[in-house]
Amino acid sequence: MELEQLQQHLMELLRRGDFPGLKQQLQSLLPADFAEAIKALAAEEQAVLFRLLHTEAAAEVFEYLPVEDQEALIHAMGNVESAKILDAMASDDRTALLEELPAHVCARLVELLSPSERRIALRLLDYPEDSVGRLMTSEFFTIRDFWTAGEVLEHIRRHGRDSETLNVLYVVDGNGKLLDDVRIREFLLCPLDVTVLQLRDEACVALMASDDRETAVAAFRKYDRSVLPVVDNQRVLVGIVTVDDVLDVAEEEATEDIQKLGGMEQLDEPYMDISFGRLLKKRATWLVVLFVGELFTATAMKHYEKEMAKALVLSFFVPLIISSGGNSGSQAATLIIRAMGIGEVRLKDWWRVMRREIFSGLSLGIILAVLGALRIAIWAGLFPGIYGEHWRLIALTVSLSLVGVVLWGTFSGSMLPFLLKRLGLDPATSSAPFVATLVDVTGLVIYFAVAGVILHGSLL
Repeated sequence: MELEQLQQHLMELLRRGDFPGLKQQLQSLLPADFAEAIKALAAEEQAVLFRLLHTEAAAEVFEYLPVEDQEALIHAMGNVESAKILDAMASDDRTALLEELPAHVCARLVELLSPSERRIALRLLDYPEDSVGRLMTSEFFTIRDFWTAGEVLEHIRRHGRDSETLNVLYVVDGNGKLLDDVRIREFLLCPLDVTVLQLRDEACVALMASDDRETAVAAFRKYDRSVLPVVDNQRVLVGIVTVDDVLDVAEEEATEDIQKLGGMEQLDEPYMDISFGRLLKKRATWLVVLFVGELFTATAMKHYEKEMAKALVLSFFVPLIISSGGNSGSQAATLIIRAMGIGEVRLKDWWRVMRREIFSGLSLGIILAVLGALRIAIWAGLFPGIYGEHWRLIALTVSLSLVGVVLWGTFSGSMLPFLLKRLGLDPATSSAPFVATLVDVTGLVIYFAVAGVILHGSLL
């Protein structure tokens, strides 16, 4: 059944009050499909559907809903029902919801949790925001060195349902310190009398609970894992992070960078959910900053008013010059910011990047300079007198200016992210529009400086 048809069918059953039919329909859906199907329903209608499910099933579906929908559903269901679902949720998904709720709502819901789940929730919320500790779940499976493969498998049969994943099992000592990790396939393929110690390869990769979330994304990308253990400062195993949580983080980080590259503040809510006032504020702030920056372009043109009055033809190429510099700067900034974001470029690589971008800027500038000179020459031949008798000098002025402006744009666009990173700021702040505005002003200075030298004694 198509999504729209399914939504209409659910709404029809709701209107008729056919709860047995609803329950049968809902039980036939996968949790992810269930969550997608009820997005169009009001929170009160969603609450009705959730009451038809067992607590464990409701919690599984609840985890697939966006945080904004989860929050609305929590308010619609009431404290007792909400607490039951939160109690059954995976601890990492629950933390993601609780940290988005108002403090008083979060405190009330935490108090309604069972004592064991409350301790877990408070421990995870105690980690710094945007840390790996906020991403991890405490539902992992540990084993000991002296156990045999048969004992491990028997232990999994008895207690495996409480674990987030069984793909990897973690070897700990008597104090809970992480020694190694062993994939479940090793136990399934080896003789039952082989011990855990014999299967260890000492190649365990772990995250620190205090690490930044971006560290987790980089680690999953580097080691190609589906799950990684999390340890504290004493290397005690405190949780695990699964790839689904890291993918969510990667998407959030990429969205944040894209929005900043577009010249605006990061949206902390989905586009369709954020209020018009907040959306306007986040867009207007940077737009005003960029507008003020562009005012310096008018100031620069005013400074060269006499030159333009003597040689009006120079003004024809102002848009060409500043747009070429802005485009080259935006290209370089985007390339370097993305390379930094995925770990291809680090702070220590600034010198190599600078050399590479200087040669790139010079080459790109020459390409555009040749095209610009050809354009002027062709138009001067087709329309005699359009640029006057000194069209060759004008072509040379435009060509050399293009080389200089594109070189400067490429250099500044590539180095600004390094400067911001060195100052402890987000490199994405050097967004493409910001670089373009910077290069617009300096591009005019370069253009008229070159014109003053080449056209001195002829047009100027």
